[in-house]
Amino acid sequence: MEYFLQQLINGVTLGSIYGLIAIGYTMVYGIIGMINFAHGDIFMVGSFLSLILIVAFGITASLPIGLLILALIGVLIISMALTSVWGWTVERIAYRPLRGSFRLAPLITAIGASIALQNFVQISQGARNKPLQPLIPGGFTLTEGSDDGFIVQLSYSQILIIVVTTLLMIGFTLLINKTSLGRAQRACEQDRKMASLLGINVDRTISLTFVMGAALAAVAGLLFLLYYGVIDFYIGFLAGVKAFTAAVLGGIGSLPGAMLGGLLIGLIETFWSGYFSVEYKDVAAFSILAIVLIFMPEGLLGKPEVEKV
Repeated sequence: MEYFLQQLINGVTLGSIYGLIAIGYTMVYGIIGMINFAHGDIFMVGSFLSLILIVAFGITASLPIGLLILALIGVLIISMALTSVWGWTVERIAYRPLRGSFRLAPLITAIGASIALQNFVQISQGARNKPLQPLIPGGFTLTEGSDDGFIVQLSYSQILIIVVTTLLMIGFTLLINKTSLGRAQRACEQDRKMASLLGINVDRTISLTFVMGAALAAVAGLLFLLYYGVIDFYIGFLAGVKAFTAAVLGGIGSLPGAMLGGLLIGLIETFWSGYFSVEYKDVAAFSILAIVLIFMPEGLLGKPEVEKV
């Protein structure tokens, strides 16, 4: 039971990171109906920017807790701002000029942008792994196994990831449902031409959607760095594929679906790794995706797509 509880905590933590990245996929798809395959590498850029800022500011675990929190908040804000610029650039260069073209064209340019970002980071930062000393050590001991002595721990970094993800999910849900920007995004999702005729700046709305997705990817990048303590230029591809899988599994176009899909992928990976073979954890995740899409093509929380005539 203790081992199951520990894997559950680990799975929710990993799934929260996947969910944050998946929201970027689902927001872009919901408005323009296209997949931003450079989004995973935007997450990778956010991780590297966070690492560079942490090293530049000399942030270490020896700082007083209050100063450490303020420093990490500052790193997060700067990383979100800089990563958002990359997200806006991808939209401006790879998507806007091809918005009226056939659907395969922006997909190809997005893949090209992904490769360009990977190689830029590889050349500028090197191909080796970039480690980071733990900044948030410690945690709580929940239970201690009476028989085998297995200890269930909930680290402070896991608490941070779960709390931040929950708050961001609530905040973005309120933003989409209660604000003028959210109404503009929902209008563009339904009919961009009609939204434009009603006075909505469609180009600005789409650009802001890319910026918001990139900002969330930057948050996920910092949380990933703090949790795992090591990054490389290739993490964007792997995490991007998993997050895209999560978005499709939950129902692409649905924010709660993206988070639900992220949690499911994280749980499947951790439980499969813990109870079966770690080499086949990706096979298990993609197999579950295939099964869901066979019986529920719109995903778990997605809506059937109605074709306009």
